Order: sequence, then C-alpha cells, then structure tokens
Amino acid sequence: MGRQRLGRSFGWLWSAYAASTVGTWLGFGAFPLIAIQVLDVGPAAVSALTAAGLAVGTALALPLGPWVERRRKRPVMIATNVVRCAALLSVPIAFWLGLLSYPQLLVVSVVGAAANIAFTSASGAYLKSVVRPGQLLVANGRFESTLWTATAVGPTLGGAAISLLGPVVTVIANAAGFLLSALGIGRIREPEPRPARPTGARPRGAELLAGWRFILADRVLRPLLVNTVTVNALIMATEPLLAVLLLGDLGWAAWQYSLAFGLPCVGGFVGAQLAPRLAARYGRRRVLLASGVLRALWPVGLVLVGPGPGGVLLVIAVELALITCVGVFNTLFATERLQRVPADRVARVLVAWRVTGTGAIALLTALWGVLAAVTGARVAIGIAGAALLATPFLLPWHGSGARRAPEHPGDVPDLAEVP
Repeated sequence: MGRQRLGRSFGWLWSAYAASTVGTWLGFGAFPLIAIQVLDVGPAAVSALTAAGLAVGTALALPLGPWVERRRKRPVMIATNVVRCAALLSVPIAFWLGLLSYPQLLVVSVVGAAANIAFTSASGAYLKSVVRPGQLLVANGRFESTLWTATAVGPTLGGAAISLLGPVVTVIANAAGFLLSALGIGRIREPEPRPARPTGARPRGAELLAGWRFILADRVLRPLLVNTVTVNALIMATEPLLAVLLLGDLGWAAWQYSLAFGLPCVGGFVGAQLAPRLAARYGRRRVLLASGVLRALWPVGLVLVGPGPGGVLLVIAVELALITCVGVFNTLFATERLQRVPADRVARVLVAWRVTGTGAIALLTALWGVLAAVTGARVAIGIAGAALLATPFLLPWHGSGARRAPEHPGDVPDLAEVP
C-alpha cells in the first residue's frame, strides 16, 4: 500500500509540502529567539508574540473559508506561499537596516498564521482532486512521514545555523521553503475546474459558520473536533513550560534539550508508515480509536523528569511513545476527515477546524502560563497530563463509519493535517 504510485501531480504537491515543511522546522523558534537576543524583550512579550499571532491570525482567517471555496485552489496555495515568503523576508531586511522592531514581528506572525490557515484549507480540497478516495490514506501517510522527518532534523540544523550565521538565517531558510513550495505547486499542469460561485459577492454570516455547522451535524467529526483540539491544545500549552522546567529549573544543556525532543520525532515517521498497514489488518476505525487513546496516556509521565541522563532518557521514552501514536492517529484522522467532507465544503470545514484549534492553543497557552506562575512549571505540566487522560472519552466511540453517499460512482466511503 505504501508503494502506490499517486501520479505526477501528487509528486509535485508532495515536493512542495516537503520544501515548506523543512523550511518551517529549520526556522522553528526563530521569532522568540530574535525577540530575546535582538530586541531584548522579556518572557511576557515572548509569550504574547506567539499567542497574539495565533489569535489575531485566526480571527483574520475566519472569512477565508467561503473565499477559498469560490476559487481554484492551486492559485490560492501559490499566493499564500508567496505572501508568507515576502512577510518573512521583511524580517532579515529590517534587521540588516537596523529597523527591526517588536511590532513588526507581531505583524509577520499574524500574516503567517492567517496565510497558513488559507493554505491548509485550499490544500485539503486540492488533495481530493489530485488523488482518488482510495489513495487518501497513503497520501496522508506520506505527508505525515515528511512532517516528522523535518521535525526531527530541522530544529537541530536550524540551531547550528543560528550559532554559526546569526539569528535571522533560519528566517531566510523558512522564506526560501515557501518560495520553493510555490514553485513546486506551479509545476503542476493538471487542469483544475473552476468552482461554482454562489450568488452574492460578499460572504454572509451563515457562510462563515457553514464549516462548523457541517462538523457539528456529523456524529464522527463532532467528537473528533473536540478531541483533537483539546489534545493538541493541552500538549502545545506545556511546550514553553517544559523549556522553563528543563533548561531553567533542572539546568539541562541546550544539546540535551534538542536531543530529547528531536530524536523521538522518528516515531512520527514510523507511525505514519505503520498506519496504512495497521488499518488494513485491524480496521481503520479500530486503529484510529486505539491510537487516539494511547496518545493521551504518555505526557503525564513528564512530571517525573529530573536532571541528568536519567531525565533525558525519560523524556525521550515518553516523547517517542507519544509521537509514534500521534503519527498513526493523525494519518488516519486526516483521511477520515477528508473522506467525510464533500469536495465543495472542504475549505470551510478545514478553516473552521484550524480556527478552532489555533484559538484553543492560544487560549490554553496563556492559561497554563498563568497556572505555572502560581503552581510552578512541574505542577502545571502534571495537571495538563492528567487532563489528557480524560480525552479518550471525547473520541467517536459510537460514530457511524459512513455518513454520506459516495461523491463519485465507484467511490467507497471509508472510516485527516495536510500541508
């Protein structure tokens, strides 16, 4: 199954995704680093840079679902990549001119968040037009494998590049990744039909909520939304706290921190490769639910971390188990979501999903920062881990495997993050 040929158009789409993903992970953490080292801002401002960028970018992206659905997806994907490239390049230019400021970083963060949501919504719909329904699981497995490979390698290489070449070099690499992605998508020659345009030039309030209405009406997608948003937000909310605990309170060296969180990303690649095989053997729904449960069990173990090699090994073990389960779950979840949504609604559903998830991450990151200020980083991490133990109850245990009729003759509904 993993060796299926998905066509030349998918090859270019996959290459474009790889370019942007590698660039993104090379530049991981670049903005907080620049804010601290170049602009000399404090922890509150660094947290606000991430939270405000996500929150405002999400609000700006809300009308994009209906807008994207009315347009061909490939030009939208190219345009959003170019916008992200240009926004990022403004940072090193301002740095070299001595004009870089904190408000500029905020603006670039907002533009990037909004463009990312638009790209994701367009690419999900476009993927359905590039591959057949029965190939979606393999396609999503390849995307997920690429993501975790870049996650494992990118931050380490990016950190080395910053040490050698200065704080803005990875921002340039990130911008180059988006430019290469735009060029790769531009190489796709397969014609894309023009979507039907509804009457009325401006999106109405009902259109803005159409994605959420579709999700809430589906008894599988509804619990999947609640589960995935809750799990992702709780995990992401503890990331800054882990940095405080490990690098500050426990005195870990930077290389130990990078190793502990970089090496386990191999598990994401393994999980994405295993997902189609496990689904073929045990059934997609069963594997989706099992991996959804298992991914929630591991993070609570991080509360036991200590200094020295023992602590590093504990974090590696916990993160490896967590990320392997996430690799399996995300591949099956991405496929399930795409196959349950008709092509003419994919953009709005994905925008609604991303807006909800990004907003939840911004909110819980801020709340857990306050919680850590009161209880300490370790206790706050433990509370998040305990909360994650309850999230399996939010999975679609009673959902039906087939919501709708096939979109095309011969399609078979199957029991889904794309680039």
